[in-house]
This record gives sequence, structure tokens and C-alpha cells, in this order.
Amino acid sequence: MAAAYLYLNAVIYLLLACWCVLAPARTAAAVGYASLTRSGQVEYLSIYGGLQFGLAFLFAWFAWSQQMRTGLVLALALYVPIVLFRGIGLLRWWPVEPTTLALAAVEWLMLAAALWLWCQGRPG
Repeated sequence: MAAAYLYLNAVIYLLLACWCVLAPARTAAAVGYASLTRSGQVEYLSIYGGLQFGLAFLFAWFAWSQQMRTGLVLALALYVPIVLFRGIGLLRWWPVEPTTLALAAVEWLMLAAALWLWCQGRPG
């Protein structure tokens, strides 16, 4: 079960990275960025493309190498602060774009699944 969860994370981050790399203007607009300067484009490509590719690799690696607990620690280390900060942002700047809400829903689900798997005490 934990391996499937980690592979799902890998696929999600790989798809997000590809979307951001192949269509940066569309994806930036979908999450609320009005425009990107040249420096902004470099930052967007690095973080939204490169970092997400890196996360996809890590999730796949931990699943493939059967390091389930480490993969779940990675998921919790990512999703707890992301959910917390996005929740604060949603409360502060509501209403937001539908894409932002969709991402929030996925993050909440992925956090809930990580917590559930962690509490099972036997990921694998």
C-alpha cells in the first residue's frame, strides 16, 4: 500500500513538473501569476519544474528501493507545511482560482493518506 502511495506521488510530481516545464505561461496563469519576468521564468522553471522532477525521483526511488518509512517521512515533511501554509493563504486571500483549490484538495488527500499509512505502522 505504501509503495503504491509513493509511486502515485512520483507520478503526480512528474506530471506537474512536465506541465510547468512545457507550458509555463499557462500553468503560472492557472495558479494566479499574472506574468513572469525573465527572472521569474527562471525561478518558475527551477522550482516548479526542477524541484518537482526531483520530488518525483525521490518518491519513485523510495518506493522502488522499499524504503517506505523514509518515503512517508518525505511526504509528511512536504505535505504538513504545504497544507498549513496553503490553508493560511486560502483564509487570507479567498476567493482563489479553481486550480489552486484543486491543488489544495490533492494536497489534503495526500497528507491524509500519508498520515493513515504512517499510523498503520507497517508501510509496505
